[in-house]
Amino acid sequence: MRNTFFALSVLHLAASLTAQGLPPVPAPAQNPITAEKAVLGKILFWDEQLSSDDTVACGTCHRPATAGGADPRLGLHPGLDGRENTPDDVLASLGIVHQDAANDFAPSATFGLDRQVTRRAAQSAITSQFAPRQFWDGRAGPAFNDPLTGRVVIPDGGSLEAQSLHPLMDSTEMAHEGRTWAELTSKLAQVKPLSVATNHPADIAQALAAGTSYPDLFQAAFGDPAITPVRIAFAIATYERTLVADQTPWDRFVAGDPTALTQSQRMGMQAFSQSQCARCHTPPFFTDHSFRTLGLRPVQEDNGRQGVTNNVADRGRFKVPSLRNVGLKRTFMHNGGFTTLDEVLRFYDRQLPNFPDNRDPILNQVRVPPQARPVITDFLVNGLTDPRVAQELPPFDRPRLRSERAPNRQIGIASIGTGGFAPRLLDQQPAVVGSPDFKVGLADGLGGAPAVFALSFATRTYPVPVPIAVDLDIGRTFGAQLGGQGAGDGLTTLPLPIPAIPQFRGASIFVQGFVVDAGAAATWGFATTPATEFVMF
Repeated sequence: MRNTFFALSVLHLAASLTAQGLPPVPAPAQNPITAEKAVLGKILFWDEQLSSDDTVACGTCHRPATAGGADPRLGLHPGLDGRENTPDDVLASLGIVHQDAANDFAPSATFGLDRQVTRRAAQSAITSQFAPRQFWDGRAGPAFNDPLTGRVVIPDGGSLEAQSLHPLMDSTEMAHEGRTWAELTSKLAQVKPLSVATNHPADIAQALAAGTSYPDLFQAAFGDPAITPVRIAFAIATYERTLVADQTPWDRFVAGDPTALTQSQRMGMQAFSQSQCARCHTPPFFTDHSFRTLGLRPVQEDNGRQGVTNNVADRGRFKVPSLRNVGLKRTFMHNGGFTTLDEVLRFYDRQLPNFPDNRDPILNQVRVPPQARPVITDFLVNGLTDPRVAQELPPFDRPRLRSERAPNRQIGIASIGTGGFAPRLLDQQPAVVGSPDFKVGLADGLGGAPAVFALSFATRTYPVPVPIAVDLDIGRTFGAQLGGQGAGDGLTTLPLPIPAIPQFRGASIFVQGFVVDAGAAATWGFATTPATEFVMF
């Protein structure tokens, strides 16, 4: 009798939040879910070749186990003041090195030739299926238009399709300036799907068996091999609709299993509800999909939803994120301003600074007393984490990205030139067989000076003062002129499209840069980079 009473009490506590789990995933009639589209979308989502330089995939910023579908990487954006380590700094997602309309390396005003950082931390892709709008400011959806024609493809319910195409043309995230859809679709027609990724999950491995190409995959998904922006969006959105994280302890609890949550987590669930957190983080989604101003930072740093609606009442409003799998995240809030859930709860209990302009009045009702924080944290971290997400089990399994492996190996040493500057090779890009976009850059040399790129299939040292690391006897050289002016300001790019020759895969090419610089007298007037080994994929 006692155990029965306890079980009924526990289930009543669940009902105080909701007795319903997640509903069926909605899909627009124009883009029904199919297995062929889902696996194509999964391949596209995790393929770094969708970026201009083959270094960033959609999944780069949306990792399951290490960030609950968000971004585990911590890139620092200096904010409006342009200075690091000041209060307006943002911890957000890393993008690509800035490239101009010619797909050449070009310094960013903020990041130079380092990887750019976005202005907001990436939200979870796993919790996005039920949201009527995507992005922190809601700029994607619910309608989805063909980016080539402007035609309305999905009048309602197409926010995932609309969101999926934004990063592919964004010059911070994945694209060179002025990238066109024709460039991307032509590239996909040429490259081997997921050629730079390893550890392909079973469904991907099966889809890519026997040398399947992207035209083959589009044929299977859509009935013909045409690759279009709309079809890319349809496939990626379909894959994202399969990422339903509905096996958390909380889901099992509300389904009738009183043992799914520990006593601490049940106490945390009750404290969570009593603190009024559930007013915005409403079960079963653990968000109400609204946009609110928290007073986290001054509105002028980022006006949020107002930038989309032009409505002054929306200033500083950002989307309420889901708390599902929040225990796997590395940063919190749109600016990555907090790195622990304890900081978040302290903020809501007014123990950390906040800014009053347009702050949502609902926050006056939210209180998280110190004694409740441990059990609420236990509930959020453990009670709302789907173990399949944490362990990257299907449907949250994924390939291993090139960016997660060791960088390209450097061989030899650099030699300095005028002003004490040693040139460097911009060599972060993988060498993909068949890629029309492969390139290397030479930076930090003497502006205006002649330069030489040396390529070879072997390394070699020579008994001369110049630190040569590539075998020039069997190599090839390319002359160039550095742009810029003065010491350390020189920059040039060498495009090196790689032919689609299967025998190249697994072979290494070695690249080294030389700058003609009288300031490098000790090395016969050459300032040099180390050589970089590129293993071709």
